[in-house]
Amino acid sequence: MSPAQPAQIAGLYRYPVKGLSPEPLPSVALQAGQTFPADRRYAIENGPSGFDPQAPAWLAKSHYLMLMRNERLAGLQTHYEDSTHLLTIREGGQPAARGDLETAEGRAAIEAFFATNFAGELKGPPKVLSGGGHSFSDVARKVVSIINLGSVRAIENMVGLSVHPLRFRANLYVSTWPAWHEFELLGQTLAIGAARLKVVKRITRCAAINVDPETAVRDLEIPAALMRRLGHADCGVYAEVIAGGAIATGDDVTVSLSA
Repeated sequence: MSPAQPAQIAGLYRYPVKGLSPEPLPSVALQAGQTFPADRRYAIENGPSGFDPQAPAWLAKSHYLMLMRNERLAGLQTHYEDSTHLLTIREGGQPAARGDLETAEGRAAIEAFFATNFAGELKGPPKVLSGGGHSFSDVARKVVSIINLGSVRAIENMVGLSVHPLRFRANLYVSTWPAWHEFELLGQTLAIGAARLKVVKRITRCAAINVDPETAVRDLEIPAALMRRLGHADCGVYAEVIAGGAIATGDDVTVSLSA
């Protein structure tokens, strides 16, 4: 791919509660050193983890409800309102629970839903966790996750089936890159308008991507297919925001030559 040929943003998503449904965004204002606003701001603790909201520190995702192990989470439709901190959970299209995640009463309403509906999957009482600006990411740094749709198409060819891009739970989906081009960008800086994102790490995939985001069925074995065909289970990259700016679906994505 020619360095002068831009790719485009095909989709932007955030995940306010780790493991719950994605929220599409038409645009987002990025800040240096931060994730997407409210991305992975909350998590549902699965048994006592030792997480301290006053001194938030990264913990492995095994401490939380997560798609890698709790695929039924994909069957919930959730929406988070920034202004009110209100999380609404729907199941089968019907309202199931709602609560302000910044109040004890609101958190208790959400916790009661998971205590009742995920009882067989819990290692202890579920608890809504928040650490202010902490991100419950799979990595210990504040990053934006990027998926190349060309790589998703390559995976479809490997497994012989359609693969929904939202299986990969990325923040930013990019079109027109050749398959696996994202791996060539490690250490480079992407320019999207005024924003600059430095690509810092490949994403090693876990069993979460085996879960169909529309049916909540664990129906594929994508990491195993990647290992057989490529010798690794990587797809997508993490990037750190090093200069802020507004980005939107349809924006060009180029490699910055001046970073």
